[in-house]
Amino acid sequence: MNLYFIYMISKHIYHLVIIPVVFSVFCTCNNASAQDGINSSLTVSEVWSPDNGNGTYTNPVIHADYSDPDVIRVDSDYYMTASSFNCIPGLPLLHSRDLVNWELMGYALNKLPPYEKYSAVCHGCGVWAPCIRYFNKRYYIIFPDPDHGIYMISAGTPSGPWSDPVIIKEGKGLIDPSPLWDDDGKAYLVYAFAGSRAGTKSVLMVCSMKPDATATYDNDVVVFDGHEEHPTVEGPKFYKREGKYYIFAPAGGVTAGWQLVLRSDNVLGPYEYKVVMRQGSTAINGPHQGAWVSTVAGEDWFIHFQDKDAYGRVVHLNPLVWKDGWPVIGIDPDGDGCGEPVTTFRKPDVGRSYTVVTPPGSDEFNDPVQGVQWQWHANKQLTWGYPSGNMGFFRLNCIPKPDGFRNLWDIPNLMLQKFTAEEFTATTKMTFRANFDNEEAGLVIMGSDYATLSVRSESGKNHLCLTRCIDADKGAEILRSDPVTLESDTVWLRVSVSKGAMCQFSYSTDGVTYLTFRQSFTARPGR
Repeated sequence: MNLYFIYMISKHIYHLVIIPVVFSVFCTCNNASAQDGINSSLTVSEVWSPDNGNGTYTNPVIHADYSDPDVIRVDSDYYMTASSFNCIPGLPLLHSRDLVNWELMGYALNKLPPYEKYSAVCHGCGVWAPCIRYFNKRYYIIFPDPDHGIYMISAGTPSGPWSDPVIIKEGKGLIDPSPLWDDDGKAYLVYAFAGSRAGTKSVLMVCSMKPDATATYDNDVVVFDGHEEHPTVEGPKFYKREGKYYIFAPAGGVTAGWQLVLRSDNVLGPYEYKVVMRQGSTAINGPHQGAWVSTVAGEDWFIHFQDKDAYGRVVHLNPLVWKDGWPVIGIDPDGDGCGEPVTTFRKPDVGRSYTVVTPPGSDEFNDPVQGVQWQWHANKQLTWGYPSGNMGFFRLNCIPKPDGFRNLWDIPNLMLQKFTAEEFTATTKMTFRANFDNEEAGLVIMGSDYATLSVRSESGKNHLCLTRCIDADKGAEILRSDPVTLESDTVWLRVSVSKGAMCQFSYSTDGVTYLTFRQSFTARPGR
């Protein structure tokens, strides 16, 4: 689920200045590229921090939509990436020293190929379940686009510069790749199929790969078929431990699935398998798909996601122990070798304590680059908007509506960030200077349903109204409240989100007294 500042709308370009006041906080998303070598300053959310300050943490460690997380450790540093779909910049890069406190560094992907295709909105396409690895003093991210194939980018450092994407395996429906460099110098790639594109799913494949990860070979082998017992097996991660090959793979779907592990003496199988984590008696649904990582002290941990509907796929951390050559993830109260996820647990042993940090939510727009929490719905065009240096605002231009416009679902120039907690309040001060009638800008909670609090120019006057669009993804029309005439071109816009993703909009003409719209809105996931 995304919270956006927007937008566009009209036949002409106008200037919109967004000036934030002190946020009660809000969501987090992403922008500013690691390719530019820019790291965000350390931030601590006012609404969600997993670090309890007493040697324990509470899941989720990131209460935001970092779907399909993958993590590696290099020396004493941990690096995470995640799915970014059609949002740009893509491939977020997060850094931690203790697996609990995560900083959003930036992004590895400034533009999504094919560039012409992703100049328009392609919901649910783009970057699916990536994998980050460190090999031979170089960082690699291998990621799939389910409509085109599997890509690779690499860099000498996590902050970049990252190379341009190279497609290493073409094919429709190829997803969730994970490489393995073996002890003999040979390299392999495990991947899965997306049934929506490939026409088949629930199997895992392995093929050989060039050691420099620039291409794969056409010697693909099925190593696991999950149709009977483990439908929708996908998201594999390839590892080697004590001479045996392991493939960690989720099954059963994102909302109610489980974590499966395969084991073999040979990279191409045959593989035996075992379920190593389920929801069990907990309230943490579908705990699976993520990464096994070890600390310098030798502890093992597992990072995965939980699907929380409008809040997205949030990130959890669970302990992992090895028993009879199999991992057990979470806690195992009945001793059957299948764990259950934890809610609160002791922090990993990393040798010392580190500063509390969370991905950013608030933005004062005082920097010469776009804040790392912001993304767009397509490859960005310069004319959409730009930072103002240290002047404290972000300038957005009005972009003409496309022919046949019905709602915001297919509008690319939405400046957005992710929800960062179950409850938060977002406030922004907006100065709206329209050049022509029907220009519009505002604050939006965006998903398959969406609601906006926006200002529109009509007959030379600015009018504020609350709009709703139910089933925007199906082309539904916008419903508008009665307009409120504004005497000034500056207004404060606010949305408060409570548990259950219930959203209440309000506004102020002086930044002190807020008037609340009676009608609430329940956020709904996008894609």
